[in-house]
Amino acid sequence: MTRTEKLLAELIALPSVNPAFAPAAAAAVPSPRAPYGEKNVADFLAASAAQAGLDLEFQDVRPGRYNLLARLRPKGPLQRTIVLAPHLDTVVAAEAQFTPRWNQGRLHGRGACDTKGSVAAMFTALCELAESPTRPQTTEIVFAGLVDEEHAQAGSRALADSGFKADLAIVGEPTRLQAVTAHKGDLWLELETQGRAAHGSTPQLGKNAIHEMARIVEVLETEYAAQLRQRKHRLLGTATVNVGTISGGTQPNIVPASCVITVDRRTLPGETEAGIGREISALLRRRRLRARLANSKVAPAPALETDPKLPLVRQFFSTLGQRRAAGVNYFCDAAVLAGAGIPAVVFGPGDIAQAHTADEWISLAQLERGKNLLLKFLKSLS
Repeated sequence: MTRTEKLLAELIALPSVNPAFAPAAAAAVPSPRAPYGEKNVADFLAASAAQAGLDLEFQDVRPGRYNLLARLRPKGPLQRTIVLAPHLDTVVAAEAQFTPRWNQGRLHGRGACDTKGSVAAMFTALCELAESPTRPQTTEIVFAGLVDEEHAQAGSRALADSGFKADLAIVGEPTRLQAVTAHKGDLWLELETQGRAAHGSTPQLGKNAIHEMARIVEVLETEYAAQLRQRKHRLLGTATVNVGTISGGTQPNIVPASCVITVDRRTLPGETEAGIGREISALLRRRRLRARLANSKVAPAPALETDPKLPLVRQFFSTLGQRRAAGVNYFCDAAVLAGAGIPAVVFGPGDIAQAHTADEWISLAQLERGKNLLLKFLKSLS
């Protein structure tokens, strides 16, 4: 068993489910044995980092939740900083998923792919670099284990707001070992229609808010979706819209006075919340439809677009043997760090198709190759 594989198995066995997904009782009374929160993983990695001679910093984000920063200082004067930034939290899982299982060259368990595989590859690469006589002379390497990516990205936002600076961030996500320079953003919209209540036996005396909303849903899923398909990004394809939830009315014999839908709008670089709000409002006005429009996402989630011609990005591409930039549809911490002026790429072992599944797994060969590629890149830095 390789060092990377062993670490990943240990991380899977330390549950770190995002507390945002915990039942109210569990969130109110945290327990060291509960699967919620990143603390056990952060503490475990901190102990290993200390043994490897790395400098440690704990950055408070939420009560009992903190980013772990483990630094490898350069031998000489500091000229630049590279940050390896995977997230420590996972989505919910059945208890059995916290027991690592091996099968046909794969390691199964919650977080194996998203993103404890990246944690294991990045952390092991940094520890091996610390033990190597070829550690960089003028480049600082920082492992940043971030909290809360799966909910509101509070960890990356706290790091960005702290004034942390780096010349390149490699954000750990399952990309099948491709360096990703662009990802979509995500905007959650809430639309509400207002009607007028009346008795179900005399619906002509009321105004049915659900009926009005049904017309809006039809416009969004057909006309607006077709409009978005006309906008294309060379790496990301088209922007998309999805009506995800609908709620209205109180009982069958009352004309509903209100109806609410929530909409997932995946954005392309350059699109803004204000611009999207204006275009949806204009479309509804043209169709003589009325709805209150609001953003329901916890925090802004913009798209990412990093210039693949930046010197450090090109050097990373060269290490990977990658000729072309790549993009992904999902949102992650990379855009948050890029918004703070840190050029960011997304990279890690695993396939996003396995993320959040009931039988999450990662290829052990890909896990080890990911660690080796990262170590090769870090050793190439001066």
